[in-house]
Amino acid sequence: MHDRLANLLGAASLAVTDLVLAEATRAAEVSASGAGALVVLAGAPGLGVTELGRRVGLTQSAAARMLDGLEAAGLARRDRGPGRAVRVRLTTAGERAVDAMLTARGAPLAAALSGLDAGERDQLTTLLGKLLTRLYAEIGDADVMCRLCDRACCIRGAVCPVGQAERDALAGQAGGETLPEPS
Repeated sequence: MHDRLANLLGAASLAVTDLVLAEATRAAEVSASGAGALVVLAGAPGLGVTELGRRVGLTQSAAARMLDGLEAAGLARRDRGPGRAVRVRLTTAGERAVDAMLTARGAPLAAALSGLDAGERDQLTTLLGKLLTRLYAEIGDADVMCRLCDRACCIRGAVCPVGQAERDALAGQAGGETLPEPS
């Protein structure tokens, strides 16, 4: 027997994902992994290629190929660090592309929520916070879960449930110490 709520959540999740990715990739004229990489780099400039790939779900070699495309489009650049280290940063065009992507991804999300009144939106906010906390327990990596998030929007006047779940998990690993809230 299948759970109707789970089925509805699955259908809604896929529909929202399809709409968001279509708008984000169209706005920046990049692939889904490229879109994720640009947003990740906006929040964490100077990542290495391997770590960038991990955050967007690519192997190191696939991340290097994706980065080749972002460099060819003038959106990102590799900077040589000490020794053999290579750090990846956005160009000015890459920063503009991130702004355009986050704006574009917001449009289908706003449209999807437009049928809800204020009370329903508050309820959904609470429920999604619980759901994301549970999903963090499964996935265990806020960087991966939030790779296309508008992080500034998420923490404006609130605590990000994914970030809080990660801080709680890390505090548990550190023997119960409370970790500071990131800025």
